[in-house]
Amino acid sequence: MFLLLVDFVLGLFPQWKNHDVAKKIRKLANPSCELVRKFLPADLPVDFSHFVVILGLLILMKLW
Repeated sequence: MFLLLVDFVLGLFPQWKNHDVAKKIRKLANPSCELVRKFLPADLPVDFSHFVVILGLLILMKLW
């Protein structure tokens, strides 16, 4: 969840998108977010896939 939050924050700042650490974090967070991005509209101003994945993880933890 921490990686997803950091990836979201780094995505808000275009000057940090091409930093090496940001690329590594995006590479780690991207597989879970890609599944959700397929179902979200493409014209959203902010990528909400991170929040959907975190919400799903929180629900799974609560049910477990």
